[in-house]
Amino acid sequence: MSETFDLAIIGSGPGGYRAAVLGALRGLSVVIIEKDTWGGCCLNRGCVPKKDWYHTARTVAAQRHFEGRGIRGSLSAEMDPAWDHQKEVVTSVRDSYLEYMKHLKIQYREGTARFRDATTLEVTGADGSETLEAKHTIIATGATATVPAPFEAVPGRVITTDMLFDERPPLGHRVAIIGSGVVATEFAFIFSQLGKEVTWLTRSKPLNGQKFSPQALSTLKDKLGENGVEPIRVKGYESVETTDNGVVITDQDGGRHEVDWVLLGTGRTPHTADLNLEAVGVQTDARGFVQRRATLQTDVDHIYAIGDVASEWQTANHALADATIAVENIQTGNTREQDERYVPIAIYSAVEMARLGMDEDDAEDEELEPAVGFAAFETSPRALGQDEPEGFVRLIGDMDTGGLLGGEVIGGDAGELIHILSLAPDRDTALNWIAKGQWNHPARAEEFLNATETLASKWGLKAEIFDL
Repeated sequence: MSETFDLAIIGSGPGGYRAAVLGALRGLSVVIIEKDTWGGCCLNRGCVPKKDWYHTARTVAAQRHFEGRGIRGSLSAEMDPAWDHQKEVVTSVRDSYLEYMKHLKIQYREGTARFRDATTLEVTGADGSETLEAKHTIIATGATATVPAPFEAVPGRVITTDMLFDERPPLGHRVAIIGSGVVATEFAFIFSQLGKEVTWLTRSKPLNGQKFSPQALSTLKDKLGENGVEPIRVKGYESVETTDNGVVITDQDGGRHEVDWVLLGTGRTPHTADLNLEAVGVQTDARGFVQRRATLQTDVDHIYAIGDVASEWQTANHALADATIAVENIQTGNTREQDERYVPIAIYSAVEMARLGMDEDDAEDEELEPAVGFAAFETSPRALGQDEPEGFVRLIGDMDTGGLLGGEVIGGDAGELIHILSLAPDRDTALNWIAKGQWNHPARAEEFLNATETLASKWGLKAEIFDL
C-alpha cells in the first residue's frame, strides 16, 4: 500500500530542503528523497565548504596591512587542515538539518526516485523499493560537474569540485584551475591563499558570462593581481597527459603547463538521469534543463522544477528563491511568478562582488531609460578603517519612474550588503525606501544612500520620487 503525501521532493539540496521545511511549516504532509548525501551540492561540495575556505583565504590576504596596523607576525595556510575544518562545519550543519526535518515530521527516504506515472514515485534504496503517491512533486535534483574534452576525471590528478570535497585534496603544490566562471574565479584566489602555486587557464575573460559592470571587473582584476593571481588566456586545449608525477596540459597556442594536479571549474550539467521524465510528459531542453513556466510548473501542472536542474543561473540563491515560490504556488493556485534576474548573486574572490536585476543593456532592450547612481568606498570611513577601500555601490534606476532596475556592490561584505536591494518592499519604491532610511555611521551600507542621492541629483529625477 503506497503512502500518499501532499508534496514529494526529489533532492535535498538548498532548494529541496527549503521546500520541505516551508511545506511542513504551512501544514503540508511532506516526503523528501535523496539518493546521495543529505544537503546536496551546496552543503557538501559547494557553497558551505567553499565559504569556509574563503574566510581563511581572506584572513591570510589581510596580512599585507598588518604592519601598518601595528600587528606583528605573518600568517600562512595549509589546505589539509582547512579541508578538515570545512568538513567539521559541513557535518554540524547536516546534523542540524536532519534534526530539524525530524522535528517538523518531514518524512525522508534514502534512495533513487523515478516517476512511475505523474502522481506515483518509485523509490529504490538499499532495503528495496517502495511506491509513494504525491499530489504535488518538486524536482530539485541539482546538477553534476561537467568534464569537458580533452580532460578526463582522474582521482588524485584531474578532479572536479565535487571530488575536491568528497576526498582529501591531492598531494602537490602546483595546481591548474580550468575555467573562467564563478567557481574558477573563486578558487583561483582561495587556492593562492591556501599555499598553492596556481596556474589559472581560461578560454575567456573571468566572469565574462556575468552581468557585472566594467568597473567591477576591473576592480576584480586589480585585486587578483595584488594577490599574485593572473589568468592565462588560451584558445583551447590540445591534450592532457596524466602521469604518476603530475599532469601536463598542452593548449592550442602551443603552451605547455606542468602541474601536480588539476581542478576543473567548467560548469555543471542538470541531473535528470533515471527520473523517467519522458513517460510523464516533463520536457527538457537541448542542454538538459527541465523546462518550466514562470510559475515553476513543468508541462505537468502539479510537477514543479527548481534550482540547478531547471535554472541556468545554477546558484543556491536561485534554488532557495524557487522553493519559496513553488510552495507558495502549490497553496495559492500558481499566482506568483519568478524573475530570476532579481535573485542576488554573489562571488567570493580577491574582492567580494554581488549584484541583482538589470544592467543598462537589459533596460534599453526593454525600452526603459536607465540612470546610474554611484558611490565609492574609497571615501568611506568604515572601509578605510578596514583597509578595504576598493569597490563601490552602483545603482541603476529608471529615469521616468524612479524605480530600481538593478544594482551591484563591489567590496567588503558585498554578499551581505546586496540584501538592502533584494529585501526592499518592491522595485518601484526601493530607491524611495533607501532615501528615507535611517543609517548607522560609519557603515558601508551608507553608500546606498549616497548612490541614491547622487542618482537623483545627477539625472534630475523628481524630488518627490525619492522624498528628498
